[in-house]
Amino acid sequence: MTFISLTYFLFLISLLVAYWSVEQPKLRLILLLAASLVFYASFQVQYIPLLLAATWINFRIGQGLSTPPDWRIDDWQFAQQDWNQRRLKLLWFGIGLNVLLLFGFKYIPFTLTTIAQIFGWPAAQTVAQWTSHNLIAPIGISFFSFECIAYLVDVYRGAPAAQQLLSFATYKLFFAKLLSGPITRYHTMAAQMQQQRRPPLDRMTEGLWLIASGAIKKGLLADNIGILVDLSLQNLQRAGSVDLWLATFAYGLQLYLDFSGYVDMARGTAVLLGFNLPQNFDFPYFTTSIAEFWRRWHITLGDWLRNYLYFPLGGSRQGLVRTCLNLMIVMAIAGIWHGAAWGFVVWGILHGLALVIHRLTDALAKRHEGLKRFWQHPAGVLIAWVLTQLMVFVAWIFFRLPNLKDSWLVMQRLFGHPADAQFAQKVYVEAIGLQPLQIFLLLWLLVGVMAIAYVFERGLKLQLNWNIKLMLVPACLFAVWLLAPQGALPYIYFDF
Repeated sequence: MTFISLTYFLFLISLLVAYWSVEQPKLRLILLLAASLVFYASFQVQYIPLLLAATWINFRIGQGLSTPPDWRIDDWQFAQQDWNQRRLKLLWFGIGLNVLLLFGFKYIPFTLTTIAQIFGWPAAQTVAQWTSHNLIAPIGISFFSFECIAYLVDVYRGAPAAQQLLSFATYKLFFAKLLSGPITRYHTMAAQMQQQRRPPLDRMTEGLWLIASGAIKKGLLADNIGILVDLSLQNLQRAGSVDLWLATFAYGLQLYLDFSGYVDMARGTAVLLGFNLPQNFDFPYFTTSIAEFWRRWHITLGDWLRNYLYFPLGGSRQGLVRTCLNLMIVMAIAGIWHGAAWGFVVWGILHGLALVIHRLTDALAKRHEGLKRFWQHPAGVLIAWVLTQLMVFVAWIFFRLPNLKDSWLVMQRLFGHPADAQFAQKVYVEAIGLQPLQIFLLLWLLVGVMAIAYVFERGLKLQLNWNIKLMLVPACLFAVWLLAPQGALPYIYFDF
């Protein structure tokens, strides 16, 4: 039951009618929880007991973290110290369980394969192969685990724990964000649960517009671009340098449109149900530094990494060398979070190195006025944008091809490698019907449209009137139905 399907349309309509027909808040939560379980069951019904059990365990741990100290003890200082120690142990226990859940489903084959290669243990390789073929990770397990860790840390830091299992379970299993985020904090959503009101017409229109624009991004644009990407990167031995650069450029756009389209539809669904999910993208391909890129790409993941990894490691408070080390650690973890393969680790390390270089360059600019003025000059801004996006798009190669053998082959053939004689005929003429130059110009036309939207939204602070959005919604959905490729491609972030 994907967001772009007739089944989901009927599911959402039925849920909205039933949801807003009920007046009691508790019954609404029960209905929303039941709908979320039905939605997840359409993908992996076998993992519903696991998700329910993990939700209950995190709920109970959160309550344990909020239990006050026993002030009946005469020595109040001892009571305070004992309470702090118990809470810290309970926190680490909860974090460990969530990490173990994530590790058990995603990283056992990768770990065993690595051990087998290093130590030459064939038994470990055999177990790794059996596990990879028989153990399928629950969709959204990475997002689920990260949200649980964030909740436990927030409660440990002083935020109130959830008192009702129903509200906590509804938050954790909310179908709009369950599979691929955005990563949402419990206390933000809990406050919205307590103030549930039927959204006015303009808000309902905004929800429909988000769903329609997300469908355009995913179904009409990302899936069509994905055809080119798959044809090129699944035939690496035949592709030439021009083809690989074109596929790399196309994949960067496909990934953004696929994921941001999903988030738009998730946020639009939430709006129709009276909730506001956090924004996850803010024109990241128009940033002029890697630090700014991470403030505007996968915003909720970046926020999680800063609050629950970077700051606890010391952030930038312990000198430049320690700051650079912290950045490398955080981005390496961000890489491995995306998947159990060395390509994701390399991708994270590349972003970590880019952040370190940016931090060092920024430190030099603060000491040299001329260098600072250069980066503020239009020419410097253009150079910074080109360097930032070149790094981002080249690093996507390891993201798309996490097998290092494949990704390294692409890196070796980015310059001066001719294509197989039949590659252009099979891919561009027979499969796509466009020449490489035409595809290149169409992709840049898409970037131009994104740039216009960027200027209007961020520069001029202008948006379409809700009346216009309401009229455009049917046209957008019809265009997706008419022009989206047959057999929609799976959402890329469902793998993470």
